[in-house]
Amino acid sequence: MRSFIFASICAAFPVAGAAQGFEAENELIVFPLTASSFEVIEANGEGARGIWCAAASYAQDRVGAAGGQRMYVKTPRGPSVSVPGRTGVTFTLNAADLASPPFKSYSVSVRKPSLNIGVGQAHEFCPIHDLTMFDR
Repeated sequence: MRSFIFASICAAFPVAGAAQGFEAENELIVFPLTASSFEVIEANGEGARGIWCAAASYAQDRVGAAGGQRMYVKTPRGPSVSVPGRTGVTFTLNAADLASPPFKSYSVSVRKPSLNIGVGQAHEFCPIHDLTMFDR
């Protein structure tokens, strides 16, 4: 299924899909937009936690962000800027990119601009892939 989704995105947006698309550990696709911002494409029925997971995966693996670094919702969930016809969320690692002051919340959302979570905290939303410790 994940290969089909990635292939579909690549076919719809061939240059960026083939050259720049990043598949996060939960199989969502992330596209870089600038040096400090990127877009997570909604898929697989993932909600806010899954989108934050993909953002953290990208921030750590591609940008080298530390666990304590903050990620901010730059543009809330809405029409994708990377893949026409899809839904996405734009994140930034730079608070100066925000149109309104950053804020923290006890709830996890991708619908509020300037909401921020630490990269490490967002990575906690990722599914556990290695369940071998439970195979005993």
